[in-house]
Amino acid sequence: MITGTLSKMKSALEDTVRYTLLVGENQVELTPLIGKSLTLTHTGNIYCDACGNKTNKSFSQGHCFTCMRKLARCDMCIMKPETCHFAEGTCREPEWGEQFCMTDHIVYLSNTSGLKVGITRASQIPTRWIDQGATQALPIIKVKNRHLSGLVEIALAEFVADKTNWRALLKGDNEPLDLKAEARRLLPLIDAKLYSLRIQYGFDAIDPIFHDIVTISYPVTQHPTNIVSHNFDKEPVVSGVLEGIKGQYLIFDTGVINIRKFTSYEVNVEY
Repeated sequence: MITGTLSKMKSALEDTVRYTLLVGENQVELTPLIGKSLTLTHTGNIYCDACGNKTNKSFSQGHCFTCMRKLARCDMCIMKPETCHFAEGTCREPEWGEQFCMTDHIVYLSNTSGLKVGITRASQIPTRWIDQGATQALPIIKVKNRHLSGLVEIALAEFVADKTNWRALLKGDNEPLDLKAEARRLLPLIDAKLYSLRIQYGFDAIDPIFHDIVTISYPVTQHPTNIVSHNFDKEPVVSGVLEGIKGQYLIFDTGVINIRKFTSYEVNVEY
């Protein structure tokens, strides 16, 4: 038995995505466990991902209330980058903002539960796509910071979804899409917006980019037809045969669990 706090699963893009479950200082290779029994038992303890203090409730994926209120990574602009206020001098952690937000970001199209637009730090490719369960992805625009990526995403979101239907995602892979054709269709629709942003932020701040489509395959032997969602806050024991992994979800024959949602929850792992 292994005991420790959960973190977002580590992934590696291979012919099929290779997943590692992070449990405190321990690492559990999950691919060999597909088709076998796996049990995760929440001990009842939650430890803040930032300060390490014990907390009765997790905020912003693994933080105590105090850290949630003071850390830039927990600010609303992380969810809505178009609301970034770094330029106003009011960032909670300017040095953190310089490292994570004031850096190149990519606007991309992906095929998750359907066609979707998304954003990520350039350094997070392809991890971001894997975390979202995308089966295809295509970078289409590079911008100089997170704020700009949010503004471009909003412009594209008028014509294409910017959220994933997680239930549809887990029920099976969407049919392949011609993401390059979709990019050729969508980009002209926001030409005026991109020109306006270039005038405001500089013509070198936004660049269309051209890459090949990335295809991603997940280790799933059986997609669930009826989604049952496990929740450590309601049931401490999640157990069953591991039938697959997609995004940050473990797919059991008894239901699914989003590991990222339970960051910093202390668990016992048995396999």
